Amino acid sequence: MAQTQPANSAGNAPPAAVGVQVPGSTGAAADAASATKPAKSRFVKADEISSGDTAWMLAATALVLMMTLPGLAFFYAGLVRKKNILSMMTHVFIASAMVTVVWFTAGYPMAFGVGGSWLGSWGVDSLFLSDMVVDPTKRVAVHTLAGTVPELVFALYQAAFAVITAALIVGSFAERVKFGVTALFCGLWTALVYAPVAHWVWAPTGWLNQMGVADFAGGTVVHVNAGAAALACALVARHRTGYGTEPMVPGNLAYMLIGTGLLWVGWFGFNGGSAMAANMIAGLAMVNTQVAAAVSAVVYVMLEWVLRGRTSLVGLATGAVAGLVVITPAAGYVTPALAMLFGVVGSLAAYFGVTVIKSWIGADDSLDVFAIHGIVGVVGSLLTGLLAQSVFLGRQPSFMAELIAVGAIATYSFIVSFVLMKVLDFILQVRVSKADEALGLDLSQHGEQVT
Repeated sequence: MAQTQPANSAGNAPPAAVGVQVPGSTGAAADAASATKPAKSRFVKADEISSGDTAWMLAATALVLMMTLPGLAFFYAGLVRKKNILSMMTHVFIASAMVTVVWFTAGYPMAFGVGGSWLGSWGVDSLFLSDMVVDPTKRVAVHTLAGTVPELVFALYQAAFAVITAALIVGSFAERVKFGVTALFCGLWTALVYAPVAHWVWAPTGWLNQMGVADFAGGTVVHVNAGAAALACALVARHRTGYGTEPMVPGNLAYMLIGTGLLWVGWFGFNGGSAMAANMIAGLAMVNTQVAAAVSAVVYVMLEWVLRGRTSLVGLATGAVAGLVVITPAAGYVTPALAMLFGVVGSLAAYFGVTVIKSWIGADDSLDVFAIHGIVGVVGSLLTGLLAQSVFLGRQPSFMAELIAVGAIATYSFIVSFVLMKVLDFILQVRVSKADEALGLDLSQHGEQVT
């Protein structure tokens, strides 16, 4: 079933109802009006499903999952001390598992189910996506935002986004928080924070979507959201023992580089898949992803060279990730030339965040989640409000809408995350003992170690 306009985000596609053609919808008001039109049916005939779009979305889903397992696991594990490498990987893995369980029970319908401005629907019939499983030879459930692929595929793709968002937060309290606390926090956070925020921005009825927020693949929903939560968690978890007085040398930078490469390649599914179809917009998003990451990496090592007199592998990887983050909200909305500009600005923001803002705040955000994802995510989102092109977006961008979205999401995520972590600290005590921390979480918590 062809779309009349290019899909434009992981959940913020032009809100034409399934089976309804919406020609000439070029403004926020027209888009909002089209969202109120009833779909012919939530189900379509099997032959209306595009095999090409479905194949691409399945591949994109696998790429996004690869970003977390093994990409983020290797990236984070390489940056912690050797005595915590396996623990870091374990925390990322349990975050992925817990979020998946929550997503397929309650998270998906809360985020993308039919609902109001603040939250989607949830009911017994949506448990484990059971309301989507019908006779695939006759009719297939689809979502309004991805009308040419089965809704099961759309739900799985969105699960991959929820997984990596929660897993990103884990890096902020690395090397000192208990395994069980990580598992509980990530599961609860997905239901209390991620699902509502995803609904606000990407669901056609979400209040930020209705306001005109443009977020192609998660600048606000993923990066600003995770960055604010990371800062809250780092404040509750407090400093690692010896922070600021003892060297905390990364245990394996080869792991870190492998993780960076997996994240970079997986990001093609993250941004390219957010077109929700195998089309020109997917191609544009992938080109912009490559361009922004490359430019940002080059700019970051140049900054190191000029300001510190030498470059580093950590800096090269940091710059690349910053470029991937900054282009995410605009990947399908700008030309490659503008993507280069995003890469330059994103690299500058990341360097300033890591070297200056982090010291101002004073929190022990172990792996700089707030600086690289939070600050750069804010910059990318605001740039999207200024530079997104109407020929791709389908309307004029709104800087004010982006500013409101950034403020609302950062505030909500920070407050709920802080309270959630405080409650877990009161009930379970989030930190391991000083003796266990000194020994390392690999041995003290899991009885395993890297030899």
